[in-house]
Amino acid sequence: MDEGMQVTGCIDKITAHFQQSVSLECYNGILSMLLNGAPLAEILHALVLKIEDQRLGTHASVLLLSEDGKKLLTGAAPHLPDSYNQVIHGVEIGPEVGSCGTAAYTGERVIVEDIEHHPYWALYKSFALVHGLRACWSEPIKDTQGKVLGTFAMYYKEAKSPTSADLILIAEAARLASLAIERSRSLEFQRLAVKIFDRLPLALVITNASHSVLYANDAFTQMVYSQPSESIEFNPEQFFSPSEPHEIASLFKHLAEGKMWQGELIGQRNNGETFYLDLTVTVFRESHSSENGFAWLFSDVSERKKAAQLIKYQANNDSLTGLANRNALFRQIQELISTDSLTPGFSFMLMDLDNFKQVNDTYGHDKGDVLLVQMVELVKSCLNEQTVFARLGGDEFAILLPGIVTQRELSQLADKINKQVYRRYELSHDKGVYSSVSIGIARFPEDALDLEQLLNCADQAMYISKANGRNRYHFFTEQMQQDAERIANLHTLLKQALEQNAFELYFQPIVDATTGLIVRAEVLLRWQHEGKFIPPDEFIPIAENSGLIVNIGRSVRQAVMKTIIDMQARGLAISLAINVSTFEFWSHELQDEFCDSFADIIDELGVEDFPYELLTLEITESLLMKKHAHLIQVLNELRARGIKISLDDFGTGYSSLSYLANFPIDQIKIDKSFVDRLGEGERHIALIEAMVRLSHALDLSVTAEGIETQEQLKVMMDNHIQEIQGYLFYKPMPKAAFFELLAKQAAISPHS
Repeated sequence: MDEGMQVTGCIDKITAHFQQSVSLECYNGILSMLLNGAPLAEILHALVLKIEDQRLGTHASVLLLSEDGKKLLTGAAPHLPDSYNQVIHGVEIGPEVGSCGTAAYTGERVIVEDIEHHPYWALYKSFALVHGLRACWSEPIKDTQGKVLGTFAMYYKEAKSPTSADLILIAEAARLASLAIERSRSLEFQRLAVKIFDRLPLALVITNASHSVLYANDAFTQMVYSQPSESIEFNPEQFFSPSEPHEIASLFKHLAEGKMWQGELIGQRNNGETFYLDLTVTVFRESHSSENGFAWLFSDVSERKKAAQLIKYQANNDSLTGLANRNALFRQIQELISTDSLTPGFSFMLMDLDNFKQVNDTYGHDKGDVLLVQMVELVKSCLNEQTVFARLGGDEFAILLPGIVTQRELSQLADKINKQVYRRYELSHDKGVYSSVSIGIARFPEDALDLEQLLNCADQAMYISKANGRNRYHFFTEQMQQDAERIANLHTLLKQALEQNAFELYFQPIVDATTGLIVRAEVLLRWQHEGKFIPPDEFIPIAENSGLIVNIGRSVRQAVMKTIIDMQARGLAISLAINVSTFEFWSHELQDEFCDSFADIIDELGVEDFPYELLTLEITESLLMKKHAHLIQVLNELRARGIKISLDDFGTGYSSLSYLANFPIDQIKIDKSFVDRLGEGERHIALIEAMVRLSHALDLSVTAEGIETQEQLKVMMDNHIQEIQGYLFYKPMPKAAFFELLAKQAAISPHS
């Protein structure tokens, strides 16, 4: 705040209470000292003398409250005995601590007309009386917020009562003292602030709304000006480099709204050199002004930025070739896999330099590095900007090809690379070798649906390239021709089975661990072809990869919902659980279609009110890895109808506690793989205990599957797992056998 304006404001307040009891000479004299910046001690001394001149016989005193607000310290008392001042200096304030100690403590005026007989002076009167002091009136000195700063006291050598003029005088004297103290502290703070700002290692420049510099510290001039300058200028509209327009737009938008801004920008020194800076801008406004001011505080972070860029480069790039490294490549592949769409997909080429080990062993690693660098440049000449070329380590390289999946395009590129790389490489003036690369190609989603599978597929394909003579390429599907033929055949048969409704539902009961009664059942899909069962783990992946799983899933839901209605009609209604494939939720469109299918099925079945509470959907962790808000919305909508969501095979995938806390899940199923290992030691039992405790803490029910022995059952019961599924009780069975079993249970226990 402007110093003159601050004083003027305080003067106005005093003038409002000014009385003739304070002489105009006294009033103007003190204000003149304030405006001239006289030291506080001099101002208080002069004030005391002038008050004493106003009232003959008065011995005035100013005591200042200590920083901790607990003690009174001598400010000015020129006509009180030194020995008395020494005793009073440092006295703790409180009730009944003389006139001044009490006034400072209560914040109220204290008038003691007779020190010898007043209770406030009982412990202190000896100090006063020995010096002939017999009356003391004390006025608390307060700042503009009402906080006590000290006391102004008037002593007399006879018992004395104040007149109304005396009371006005002591009040006005306290106000003048308050002004002096506040003014002194304000100036001291400003001097201290300037010293601090001048010594800051950060650049500080303060400007007004028209960008005029009001203050700039030494660090600012040293950072911005290449040599000393008499004229300091700072125009933010020209100072910041336009290379970051969004950040600059954000800066000026915040300032226009009167908000602070913080971030990193690029500044320009007066010689045109640019540098990175970490900037904080604070907006302020003086009380007497209608325009904002701005405090720009920044530091040069160029070295840190360069170091961060170097660290980032080293973390993502190979030091020898400059290519993306394994981590950077795998991260980009995982991002592509995590998108919502299977189309158009992408391809992955894994390549290995032929005979590289012999080059290293024969000529040394430095010559091997020369070969790698030359080979990399040749491969680069075959690629466009959309491809990602990476070194995985040693002589193993990879190429990520987003959106390129046709065999023709991939064959042309691989053939081009093979031809370009196969040549003689000069390792030194007298050493040269012939080399080539072997390439393996895998495609997403045709060959693999996750990163690990993709790498395995490409690696197997590359191995075949090397085994078949090197300097060639192979597609992963060529390595598995026999399997591919079977997959193609099963795919055809699957479509026929779907059209002919040839699938059959099997039911595996889930029982109450205590009573052995059936409480739920998991619905399993079975498929017989030519009298033989096709294993689900063989035909389900084919259905998923081909997209048939969507129609198969809908067919299963329809059959299960019809079964629930049939069970209700027979008085055998229990909850049925359906396994849901991740591919049924692969995109937003499929998620919406899945959700809408229930209402469509109800219409087809001619049912008005379906008991959704008897339906459970079992999903896997891989579905939750997608973490999409739309998926959560769909699951919540299903749960709102009464459908329960169960997390199947919990712990076998990329398990995360966040799944349990953040996703709409009602129950988990402990996978059989954990149950099978219970006999291997206490650690496996402890793992079960931990999963159960966590689930129960999150109010999730728990089902254990794969229970086959009494020992396994005991562990589950010891951990309060009530729902059990496994061969110890029942194997999966056809619908007729399942209905018969439920009927027998109902007959034996009609109220179960």
